[in-house]
Amino acid sequence: MAVIDNAVYVDGTRVAVPESVDLTLDVMLEHDGMGWVEFQRPSTDELGVVAAELGLHELAVEDALKGHQRPKLEAYDGAFSVVVRSARYVEADETVEFGDLHVFVGANYVVTVRQAPGLIRGQARKRLEKDPALLSLGPMAVLYAVLDEVVDGYAPVVAGLENDIDEIEDQIFGEYDSMSLSRRIYELHREVIAFQRAVQPLPRILEDLSTKVVAKAAREVLRPLIRDVLDHTVRINECVDGYRTLLDNALSVHATNVARLQTEASFAQNEEIKRISAWAAILFAPSLIGTVYGMNFSRMPELDWVYGYPVALGLMGALSFTLFRVFKHMKWL
Repeated sequence: MAVIDNAVYVDGTRVAVPESVDLTLDVMLEHDGMGWVEFQRPSTDELGVVAAELGLHELAVEDALKGHQRPKLEAYDGAFSVVVRSARYVEADETVEFGDLHVFVGANYVVTVRQAPGLIRGQARKRLEKDPALLSLGPMAVLYAVLDEVVDGYAPVVAGLENDIDEIEDQIFGEYDSMSLSRRIYELHREVIAFQRAVQPLPRILEDLSTKVVAKAAREVLRPLIRDVLDHTVRINECVDGYRTLLDNALSVHATNVARLQTEASFAQNEEIKRISAWAAILFAPSLIGTVYGMNFSRMPELDWVYGYPVALGLMGALSFTLFRVFKHMKWL
């Protein structure tokens, strides 16, 4: 069953647990209380029952069923819905998982729809039930607690990303496999961008909630609490902006290092080619003379000359030594 919990509260105290979600409205009216229904990946029919009972707007319901929505705050006929992106850092894979959380808020009800398992710890209800005074403020108190839980869940993600970036910075200036490091930087950069997209719209949403949506009766209590969540969100945004800049710089430095290594390799190769070419030229000179005198023609100059052999050897040595000095001066050797 997709229903995680379904309860009715009066003055911050749980007074009833409806047997099914289609009875929630009747129980709410019976006790004149607030209903709070939590779903985990509901089907169209399951969410449709609550939508019909509470009059949820069809467009908001459609968004909740589709998932993969950008964070936003939308008003619908006296009620409104909030979409946020929860995040979880997976230590084993060093990756970040994201999931949608849709919150429908009315005058006397709250419906939360989670589209990813394990990303929201579900502690908001336990926290509020331990603080009846806060829960008695109604649906806006529930919304505050849910958003606070989501933002608190960003802290491990920030710490995990920071650790990953530190590891990348160490690898850039150490021994590393160029291809695997490039892939890791790219994947981490993509996760930071996804995290930035999840966090960046939240300050505007929280600002609107604190200034436009909170009812006068709850404003004095909830506004400071929402502002505190807003402050946390702003700090996280600043961290994520910094991480993106660091990764951009890391990618640039890595590209520079790769280009430098390629240049050094090319330079070393050129030096080897120079050495080989120099020695080939040095050996070519005596080989040329030796080849001429090795043709075994019957009439050749200096064949009968008594000094012909030592002169030929001296000429070979002189040419080789001259070429050696020339290449040494050119720093080819």
